[in-house]
Amino acid sequence: MRWENLTESDDHSRADAALFGADAVTRRTFDTPEFAGITFHEIRARSIINRVPGASRMPFEWTVNPYRGCSHACVYCFARKTHSYLDLDTGLGFDSQIVVKTNAPQLLRRQLGSSRWQGEHIAMGTNVDCYQRAEGRYRLMPGIIAALRDHANPFSILTKGTLILRDLDLLTQAAEVTDVGISVSVGFTDPELWRTVEPGTPAPERRLDVVRTLGEHGIGCGVLMAPVIPFLSDHPDRLRDTVRAIAASGATSVTPLVLHLRPGAREWFMAWLAEHHPYLVARYERLYADGAYAPKWYQRRITRQVHELAQEYGIGPTRAGMSRRIREPGPDRPDLSEPTQLTLI
Repeated sequence: MRWENLTESDDHSRADAALFGADAVTRRTFDTPEFAGITFHEIRARSIINRVPGASRMPFEWTVNPYRGCSHACVYCFARKTHSYLDLDTGLGFDSQIVVKTNAPQLLRRQLGSSRWQGEHIAMGTNVDCYQRAEGRYRLMPGIIAALRDHANPFSILTKGTLILRDLDLLTQAAEVTDVGISVSVGFTDPELWRTVEPGTPAPERRLDVVRTLGEHGIGCGVLMAPVIPFLSDHPDRLRDTVRAIAASGATSVTPLVLHLRPGAREWFMAWLAEHHPYLVARYERLYADGAYAPKWYQRRITRQVHELAQEYGIGPTRAGMSRRIREPGPDRPDLSEPTQLTLI
């Protein structure tokens, strides 16, 4: 594994200094059913707030990613390519070789307190899911959210993980002092498609339960309806079923996103397609002949259909958050400025 290739910007056209050295890596496995076949590479990162490359189509500039690789094992995951920078396989390796930045909470707290940091929005869950299975053992997110809360730094989380509900109290506290945006990813509700496309994730209905629970506690939650998979989840009846279920969960918004197939993900997805739906291979080769994205006409059609269904089922716009306010530590808000020992559960 080439740890020196993991750079602060994740822009590998540049020879930036590595975020950590190979001598700082501890490989660990756990003899429990939920972690069977998974190897964790525990590292101490040198930086945790990453700037999104300027060429990215993402609507944010800064991210925090406490993990690299993801046990959700979604066959379409666009982040698979990042594992190749470590000489790791972008298929099974991405699903089972998980990099854990064990010092992420302490490092984030220090960087947020730097005079150079201007309090910009930080997005999480945009590369790999910060509430994947590993989080149940490493518990990095409570410290991360607490640091963001204590600095009243706006942030957002995108997840497929139900484990986010463990941190409901922290999220509620953070929402009192800054803008907090939560989105859950549910691209479809078909159980058979879910089992083969997203084998390591909670079922779609469980994710929608997360949306419902957050809403009941005053935290509005949107749904990223992603990905809409051509010829498998894009039939009008399936789109209707999905939007209806999203509306029933109390989601504040629904945003459709058609499947895109970047290098790394494309090869893995097409291999899956050839095994499970070989009759669709030629259609995909035509649809994605010009690159990673489906044609504009197709994307517009899906977006229009979903928006019309959302209007029909009464899904409203996302509610704006509260302003950024810093509160002093108190009896119910401990001072976590000192590093804390990570525990395993």
